[in-house]
Amino acid sequence: MTVNRRFLLARRPHGTPVPEDFSLVEEAVPLAPEGGFVVRNCYASLDPAQRGWMDDAPSYMPPIPLGDPVRASTIGVVAASNTPDFAVGDWVMGLNALEDYSVNVAGGFTMKVDTGLVDSPSRFLSAMGAVGLTAYFGLIDVAKPKPGETLLVSGAAGAVGSAVGQIGKILGCRVIGIAGGPDKCRRLIDDYGFDAAIDYKGKSVTQLAAEIRQAAPDGADVIFENVGGDVFDAELLNLAKHARIVLCGLISEYNSPEKVGARNLWSILTQQATLYGYLIMDYAPRFAEGGAIMAEWMAQGRLRIDEDVQTGLENAYDAFMRLFTGANTGKLVLKIADGL
Repeated sequence: MTVNRRFLLARRPHGTPVPEDFSLVEEAVPLAPEGGFVVRNCYASLDPAQRGWMDDAPSYMPPIPLGDPVRASTIGVVAASNTPDFAVGDWVMGLNALEDYSVNVAGGFTMKVDTGLVDSPSRFLSAMGAVGLTAYFGLIDVAKPKPGETLLVSGAAGAVGSAVGQIGKILGCRVIGIAGGPDKCRRLIDDYGFDAAIDYKGKSVTQLAAEIRQAAPDGADVIFENVGGDVFDAELLNLAKHARIVLCGLISEYNSPEKVGARNLWSILTQQATLYGYLIMDYAPRFAEGGAIMAEWMAQGRLRIDEDVQTGLENAYDAFMRLFTGANTGKLVLKIADGL
């Protein structure tokens, strides 16, 4: 290509993002700087966390500056290099942006990957990338579930939640998933092997709490939280003694100008539960370790990771919004190019 298309953050969204918050521009393809290289992005990960990065608010990563491309994990091919550490043609995974070409420096987040290990390079953004490894390390290292314990997963039909539930089954847990709509609940049972599925749509906190109690009469030993809001409040009313809660995401609140917050925190005190704030970035040095196990489980047929691959940088906005309408049917990935 002779141009670099870039999907820029034009203004900060107020509530749900609209098309006018972004712009797609064409610029010259960048040159490799001294000690650096240029990546031709082939696939980009679309994640709820990106919505938080668009706000000018304190977070675990700095806000995306206005006029910059939307930050994203990508996998691609080195197109030009000015460092011996990365050669043209190397497949690499790193934190880049929604753009055709990204400039990297040696020693940054970008690492080489062997695409011969997988059926598609996009697997390094799903099962063997931050999403799959969020589930792996969050459950195994943080929650530390024991065989026979009850695991409750919100956002269970999503990319992280579906992996969490399946890993929980591998570890010998009884797994209950909360998802939106009968089709997603069916997938939890039929496709991912959950023991029970609960549809949260159209239900009050009281109604949802009652359904959770019916599925888990002794309470949940582990909660893997991806949703927040009313769903989290209903879960908090169903804690087992000494439950562990892994707070991974709050997607129901990301587009809310005013955050709701949890109202049933008293249950954490009365049940002597533990609430862990969890970020996958702490586990980056161990990605190869976790990725190898995830790949082995997939090869054995014990783990199913679905992908929802949308195509074209020009469709970045519509693809991103699938996260918030519930339209995505797996790990949401944007295909930008085939490679060199």
